[in-house]
Amino acid sequence: MIAAIREAIAAAGGALPLEEAMAEAVRHYYAAREPFGPGGDFMTGPEISQMFGELLGLWVADLWQRAGAPEPVCLAELGPGRGTLMADALRAIGKAVPGLARAARLHLVETSPRLRAEQARRLPGAQWHDRPEDLPAGVPLLLLANEFLDTLPIIQFERQARGWTRRAVRQDGSLAHLPAEPAALPGPVRDWPPGSIFERRPEAERLAATLAARLAATGGAALFLDYGHAGPLAGDTLQALASGAPADPLATLGEADLSAHVDFAAFLEAARGAAPVRCYGPAPQGAFLLRLGIGARAEALKRGRDRLGRAEVEAALARLTATAMMGRLFKAAAIVAPGWPEPAGFDRDDP
Repeated sequence: MIAAIREAIAAAGGALPLEEAMAEAVRHYYAAREPFGPGGDFMTGPEISQMFGELLGLWVADLWQRAGAPEPVCLAELGPGRGTLMADALRAIGKAVPGLARAARLHLVETSPRLRAEQARRLPGAQWHDRPEDLPAGVPLLLLANEFLDTLPIIQFERQARGWTRRAVRQDGSLAHLPAEPAALPGPVRDWPPGSIFERRPEAERLAATLAARLAATGGAALFLDYGHAGPLAGDTLQALASGAPADPLATLGEADLSAHVDFAAFLEAARGAAPVRCYGPAPQGAFLLRLGIGARAEALKRGRDRLGRAEVEAALARLTATAMMGRLFKAAAIVAPGWPEPAGFDRDDP
């Protein structure tokens, strides 16, 4: 646990609400460490294969074309990492739909100075913002976010014999329990039995509402990919990774990758409640990518490669789409402006 969180715990009287500790831990971690890729703590879809970013770029381009090719547009990404996803997306857009490449104004939401410098090397001409609310208004928004929601802080509620409590963290990494207002929980959850844990992500719900209002006003769409469920579900999903291995999420605050599963039902419901947008998903990532044509793209990449090169493409395809790997746990969800076309990759049978 980093010193800044220990100090915050002391200032709070010995127990800091989990969501506050998580927010500080995530800020410090991404500002101070290189988490991505083979030498980091985890591998995201764009780092596994260029196919991932290419297909998301073509998803955007297809929707833009069918919406009448408006100009200009704000092409944005939340939490762009090293810029790999957007670099791959722009390369695919430039080859397939050069009109969008000319119409797009690139904007990135990133708070880490270290990551901004890394992104600038791959994405010259981008503009940076600290918050999604700071993205330029007045033009359609086409937004991508991969493994962004899972890092937003969660409130963990725990049902004890005396009623619902709110989890907090002590300096030794142990849990404390603070009073909780039952009104902060969805109605069906309030009657869960003792021992139940419920997670809520208010920052994600606020983001959904903000984006929905923006899309309803100016047009466009937002696509999110992350691991999670169509909740509400009971259970503790807070987890930490250090050098690719599980770590104690409370003892390593600020020192390891910290995340929790996304409740896509709550996220999309917040969007619907804020504006007359249409929401799609969550669709399993594997099914979503296969509908977008990742199988055909993999075959094209294998052509002309030796046996080792073909095996690498096949391994990346399996990792992104197989149900035993990222294909089922990871989900895709979209928020689309009223009057815009139905996006590719989703099916009515998705949850």
